[in-house]
Amino acid sequence: MNNYQIDNLDKSILNALMENARAPYAELAKRFNVSAGTIHVRVEKMKQAGIMQGTRVTIDAKKLGYDVCCFIGVNLKHARDYPDTIEQLEKFEEVVEAYYTTGNYSIFIKVMTRSIEHLQDVLINKIQTIEAIQSTETLISLQNPIAREVTP
Repeated sequence: MNNYQIDNLDKSILNALMENARAPYAELAKRFNVSAGTIHVRVEKMKQAGIMQGTRVTIDAKKLGYDVCCFIGVNLKHARDYPDTIEQLEKFEEVVEAYYTTGNYSIFIKVMTRSIEHLQDVLINKIQTIEAIQSTETLISLQNPIAREVTP
């Protein structure tokens, strides 16, 4: 099922569910002029193919008090330290995303904190205590003007 090729109906279903993940299949069926059973089968096939992965609630981090978003480029002492470093970073709730990258950094992470003081604490008492990390560079986000999923 890994080679499932989506068609225009699948794309329409995906776009509709990205707008409203709780849209009833009957409503989608009416909109796309097919049966609710067809919608159900298509959704199940896309789930089995791994195209759709669950549903999620989108959280507004600022409304929960997380006012500082930053990105931290991490340089490792040795490439072999990558798996262990990721395991350690995963333990810090402030680290919300991590990427293994090419270029200037071995790892690029997204960190959410409540304040600059909280960020300083995370850097000094969490991230920089990881022995395998040689250096870090922190970039503070001022805005997030574009935030979206890829278009099917």
